[in-house]
Amino acid sequence: MSRSVKKGPHVDAKLMKKVVRAQKTGARAAIRTWARSSMMMPEMVGLTLAIHDGRRFVSVLVTENMVGHRLGEFAPTRLFRGHSSKSDRTG
Repeated sequence: MSRSVKKGPHVDAKLMKKVVRAQKTGARAAIRTWARSSMMMPEMVGLTLAIHDGRRFVSVLVTENMVGHRLGEFAPTRLFRGHSSKSDRTG
């Protein structure tokens, strides 16, 4: 379910402060964040975000196509190891 247009996009305040600071200084270091529910904003384009997936940080370079999506969409929390092959099955 999407967020109400009246409320506006959700962006963590601490994350937005870090983004503004990185833009002003021109820093190229990745911005570490745990705010997976925050939306990607146009101000974040060109920055590298390190998004926490529950055990490590996944580096993501923000592009224009990502604006409007949530940060957590680009750092999957589960690792798919594939379906079992026919040789592994018994029976």
